[in-house]
Amino acid sequence: MSRGLALAAAVLLAAGGCAGSGGGTGGPIVVGSVNALSGSATFPEASQAAKAVFDAANASGGVNGRQIEYKAIDDKGDPAAAAAAAREVVSGDDAVALVGSSSLIECEINAKYYEQQKILSVQGIGVDPACFNSPNIAPVNVGPFHDMTLTLLYGSEVLKLNDICALLEIAGNTLPSYQAAIDEWSKITGKKLKYVDATVPYGGSDYTSYIVKARAAGCKAITVNPVEPDSIGQLKAAQAQGWNDVTWLLLTSVYSENFAKAISNAGAGVYVPAEFYPFTDAASPQTKDWRELMTKNKIPLTSFSQGGYLAAKYFLDVLKGMKGDITRETVTKALREMKPITDPMVGTPYAFGNGRTHHDNTAGWPIKLASGTNRWALAADDWLRIPKK
Repeated sequence: MSRGLALAAAVLLAAGGCAGSGGGTGGPIVVGSVNALSGSATFPEASQAAKAVFDAANASGGVNGRQIEYKAIDDKGDPAAAAAAAREVVSGDDAVALVGSSSLIECEINAKYYEQQKILSVQGIGVDPACFNSPNIAPVNVGPFHDMTLTLLYGSEVLKLNDICALLEIAGNTLPSYQAAIDEWSKITGKKLKYVDATVPYGGSDYTSYIVKARAAGCKAITVNPVEPDSIGQLKAAQAQGWNDVTWLLLTSVYSENFAKAISNAGAGVYVPAEFYPFTDAASPQTKDWRELMTKNKIPLTSFSQGGYLAAKYFLDVLKGMKGDITRETVTKALREMKPITDPMVGTPYAFGNGRTHHDNTAGWPIKLASGTNRWALAADDWLRIPKK
């Protein structure tokens, strides 16, 4: 955690008070989430999808006759706002759990607070390392670190690519986690990256120098962890250099219709391990229920809305199986003791459990964007999984 983030968290931890118990009785069941709804990088679809799931449940009578009151709070991508948002819903609203949160920073800021308050978060989209290294947060998605291991495995073991390189965009304390992901690939395959540059900036105005150095190093394929605008800039920089035979091994962060439309020259192809069953496979039975609910509620069909949908769905399954009053304490116990839930939109069953860390979703579905197509296509007929140790 950076010094600024740590200070903001420490100050608000001190002001947070003691753990609440979460409201029981027969009133609404308050469920919260902390999300980047405004700011430079937003993820509104996850909480919108979770709300749609809860609204549908409420319309069908709720849970044991109780309605779910869902509160999605904006952290604005700001550390102080993220800490305040968590305290508003956890201490102020007495939520029984957090479900469907999606933010670049909120796990890092609030993980210790959630431990203090004895509340669990079924994260819709986990991004920063703290989302996967906390006993009180369990994301439903694969996350960028397993995503990187998966894309490297697909490149080296399925596409049989050699001379793979990495261009890494590092924010905060993420470098050790990305390095661990690369090390895991090396441990499985016995292979090493040909070249690594961990100085690539987020939001760079010109990626030409990084592309020129990678090409000069003899890279035949490149893995990058970019956001969409950065990746578009990197691919266009390679095209401008006449580098059209490089394969791009990217992450789910670029898997969108907008990215596909923006890329006319994808080199030797852009490959991504989709963290959920590919939403661009419109006729798939795996995404039918999610697609119908999102369409009915005018929520964008994205990986983020898939994560929010699944988080709420898993949570509802646990609630409906509970006996007795529904409080923070009883919900925490039920999530800790839940049996794994399978869903066709993911390749790994979900369970919160009692672990000190939660990084158990290890499957992605390979997809491909080829030059001149402007469309994502399935690149496999089954999940690609990180081998168990």
